[in-house]
Amino acid sequence: MRRTSIHPTALVDPDASIGDDTCIGAYSVVEAGAVLGSGCRLASHVAIRADVRLGDEVQVDSFAVIGGWPQLLACETRSGTVSIGDRTVVREGVTINLPSGPGGSTAIGPDCYLMAQCHVGHDCIVGESVTLANNVMLAGHVTIGDFVVLGGGAGVHQFVRIGDGAMIGGNASISYDVPPYAIAAERNEICGLNLVGIRRRGMAPAALADLKRCFRAVFRSSGNVSQLAAAAFASGKYGGEPEGRHFLEFFTASKRGFAHQRSAARRDQSPKRAPRGEDPDAQIPKRGS
Repeated sequence: MRRTSIHPTALVDPDASIGDDTCIGAYSVVEAGAVLGSGCRLASHVAIRADVRLGDEVQVDSFAVIGGWPQLLACETRSGTVSIGDRTVVREGVTINLPSGPGGSTAIGPDCYLMAQCHVGHDCIVGESVTLANNVMLAGHVTIGDFVVLGGGAGVHQFVRIGDGAMIGGNASISYDVPPYAIAAERNEICGLNLVGIRRRGMAPAALADLKRCFRAVFRSSGNVSQLAAAAFASGKYGGEPEGRHFLEFFTASKRGFAHQRSAARRDQSPKRAPRGEDPDAQIPKRGS
């Protein structure tokens, strides 16, 4: 068992709990009541506020602030906890805020990767194996499912839900709920299913086929998406596999409403992919030709 290493310039309160084999860099601050698991790595100039719980092998890079006050004008007292799951990586300048009320929680799951300058607002719940690219902004009370990827600069409105396995395009503006396994881009536009992510996770062919049918039943028909999802499930023809059922059940409740299918006109304007087996760069002249 390796000993914990704390740089002489770091300020670690005696009432903080520090796990074995943890390294705390120069000028970092760990406040009273913070709990760091074993094998954690804090770079220089990291701030871990009170009531923060880091799991094992969490890495936090310079100038990150975990457990700062919620950004609410009416918030007058600290309350609740921030928890970071095992093996999650928090890069430079990330901010993760405390919840807004007593007993609340802001939680990041295990095996997540938060790139530089991300912001996770108060009361957010982020699942496992989630990637937030540079400058992603999550407002308060956002819920992110497992295995979600958010592209750089994406902003998510308060109380929005993003389902498991979804992908959000870079610089997207998301103010409505995004269902599981979907791709959303621009301003609340659903572009299709996240087939690359689905295949990487090894979804069974039968489950993928059912999910595709569920997606078409909801987004390729006209009408209220919640009603279309409910009708599809009630028919018994859709949602026979767990993934498809999870997709349809996502539409049973929402505080914000749901993102919409990209219009046919915009789909026609989207860049076309090269046919399978062809080189997508085949028509680009080589340098010097």
